[in-house]
Amino acid sequence: MKLTHVDEKGVKMVEVGHKDVVFRKAIAKGKIRLKPETIKLIQEGKTKKGNVLAAAQIAGILAVKRTWEIIPLCHPIPLTGVDISFEFGEDYIEATCEVRAYYKTGVEMEALTGVSVALLTIWDMVKAVEKDEKGQYPVTRIYDIRVVEKIKGNYL
Repeated sequence: MKLTHVDEKGVKMVEVGHKDVVFRKAIAKGKIRLKPETIKLIQEGKTKKGNVLAAAQIAGILAVKRTWEIIPLCHPIPLTGVDISFEFGEDYIEATCEVRAYYKTGVEMEALTGVSVALLTIWDMVKAVEKDEKGQYPVTRIYDIRVVEKIKGNYL
């Protein structure tokens, strides 16, 4: 397996000019573990900082749009759509970020960035109720961030 961002001259941004523009889609997921009582506050809309999930969606979408500025060798990609959604468990929230584009390279990094920033935003919005008496986070964890689907080709 040859590395695409490194050669005998050093680091480079991969050339994609010769590739065809095709439909690209990536879906990433990740979870944040929270106290069950924090989950309940979010579901009932009773957090002091406001609507946690709306803030996380906005932050995640903004992060997707700026992935090329955050990850040094990513290409700026003309996105056609970004969706961020959430599912609740008893002690976690799972975020899903779907990114779509017609371009010459994939959107996996954008989906991973979106889900990561959405989860970080949830943490930021509820950190006051997640801290223990010593100001630590014994329960709170972001985990299991991964690409669950990648499509290149026909729009599905």
